[in-house]
Amino acid sequence: MSALTLSGQGKPSRRGLAVLVGLCAILVAAWLAGRAAERWALSDLRRGARSAIGLQVGVLLAEMQKQASLPLALAADPEVAAAVGPDPGRDLLDRVDRRLAQVAAATGSAVIYVIRADGLTVAASNAGEDRSFVGRDYGFRPYFKQALAGGAGSQFALGTVSGRPGLYLARRIGAGTGVVVVKVEFDAVEAAWRAAREVTFVTDARGIVLVTSEPNWRFDTLHAVDAAERARIEAGQEFGAARLERLPIHPVAGEPHVVRVGRGSVPAWTAIQSQAPVPGTDWQLRTLTPVGTAVERERLQAWIIAALVTALAGYGLFTLADRGRRTRARLAEAAARRAELESSVEARTRALRETNAQLRAEIAERQRAEAERERLGRELAQAGRLAALGQFAASMAHEINQPLAAIRSYADNAAILIRRGRGEDAAENAAAIGRLTDRIAGLTRQLKGFARRASPRREPVLLREVVANALELVAARAAALQVLLEADRPAPELRVLGDGPRLEQVLVNLLQNAIDAVAGRAEARVCLRLVESGERVAIEVADTGPGIPAEVCGQVFDAFFTTKADGLGLGLAISRGIVEDCGGNLILAGGDGAGTVFRMELIRAADAVPSVGKPVGATP
Repeated sequence: MSALTLSGQGKPSRRGLAVLVGLCAILVAAWLAGRAAERWALSDLRRGARSAIGLQVGVLLAEMQKQASLPLALAADPEVAAAVGPDPGRDLLDRVDRRLAQVAAATGSAVIYVIRADGLTVAASNAGEDRSFVGRDYGFRPYFKQALAGGAGSQFALGTVSGRPGLYLARRIGAGTGVVVVKVEFDAVEAAWRAAREVTFVTDARGIVLVTSEPNWRFDTLHAVDAAERARIEAGQEFGAARLERLPIHPVAGEPHVVRVGRGSVPAWTAIQSQAPVPGTDWQLRTLTPVGTAVERERLQAWIIAALVTALAGYGLFTLADRGRRTRARLAEAAARRAELESSVEARTRALRETNAQLRAEIAERQRAEAERERLGRELAQAGRLAALGQFAASMAHEINQPLAAIRSYADNAAILIRRGRGEDAAENAAAIGRLTDRIAGLTRQLKGFARRASPRREPVLLREVVANALELVAARAAALQVLLEADRPAPELRVLGDGPRLEQVLVNLLQNAIDAVAGRAEARVCLRLVESGERVAIEVADTGPGIPAEVCGQVFDAFFTTKADGLGLGLAISRGIVEDCGGNLILAGGDGAGTVFRMELIRAADAVPSVGKPVGATP
């Protein structure tokens, strides 16, 4: 009893340990997968940020370059130069004010103004407004001093009059009589940045934020600004009363380019920091791409997938172990039965030998039956050809009788002409007799080729010859029944894969059926159309007959099905078999309503361009 108790207690203990190990494996796998997914998501965000920052630099640079050449052009203007000369007239200054206003409106500049060498503004695009620059002294501005000393100057600063930040581009006039200044504001660029999900800002060489999608960050700094630099900024009145506080950006240890953004009571968020230089300046454009949503989503997905995979793997291992135990039990049972099975092996072997012999006999019989079926199929196809041959033999006899009568007439006339000594006229009659004989030979050759037994083959054949031969065989019957026969003439070089005589048999059968359908009807017409599409060539035979009822459309290709009183019901079944042997398809493309259309699709053997020929046959 004690042994059984210990054994009974041991099994639950092992199951509990297996469950605990499985849970630990799931947790470890989920943690590892989450870390991998987080790294992958951060790498993907870094790639996206690097791609986007190039476009943002381009937008900023385009806005700056649009105004860069404007100061140089204005500095060369004679009236602008005269405005800073000695004793400019009031009319001249008014004209300069108006011109500057027009140029500012046309270029989108915030303001354009002209400063004398003593720092006093004499003309501006905002002259006449409440905050006009005219009469104000800007001699303290660094951009003014740079332009007078070196010919050009620039500075990003807060306007002392407008209170709006912008980039000041200055250019010296002449030999130093004054300076023309263009102020560029970046409101449109900042608005575009705010529409994106990243935080974007531009810093100068000192790390001071100049242009930003976050207005509260303007004139904050990436790092502390020393006292001497602060004094220079205050002397030049660059940023007004800005306190130049540190930006709320804090690097994350162990994660390059990843920072935490937050200040005071505002919740901190994680972002990827990217930066790129702005060409032609000492500025740096920086972006902060939030990573919280993307990383959390990827991490959660990785946790779920890892947990499921680990659970399934553990379940699989448990199943394999259980299957092994059951396999061992089955093997033990099989060992017990092996002796009994070995005793019956010989009897079963004899039974299998007998069964194999029967199967070989059945296979041989089936092969003979298949060969007989193929032979009967060929005989059936030949019977269909001969049946179709008999249908138009009578009309062909009429076609041959006409040239025979003409030959007799030409022969009688030739004899008379010879007796009268008119040798040349007799020779013409003899030539006419030769042409009529060739005509009869061609008709009999077509009949002979049509009736010949053909073996299945697939080779390039000229479609033009197939169509011409088929039309020649049915033209006499169509004329006798007063049926208008129209046909597209294939291009001479168009070839299809198939057996020429057998394809002629199919076309003759389709044309004969169409002629029978329209015989005796008003406006009786049969059309043979050629349709090319890529590697396929289709021939459509359409008639203006009564059509085929919808309830029997699915039976038209069945053997021994016919709608004719004297029909055998084999023509369409044989025709479909011939077309399929050639790698094509024969379908009923239209028949419920006025007229019937049969479509034969074949494989193109060479490129060709179709041309439409004239109607052939008799006109009623």
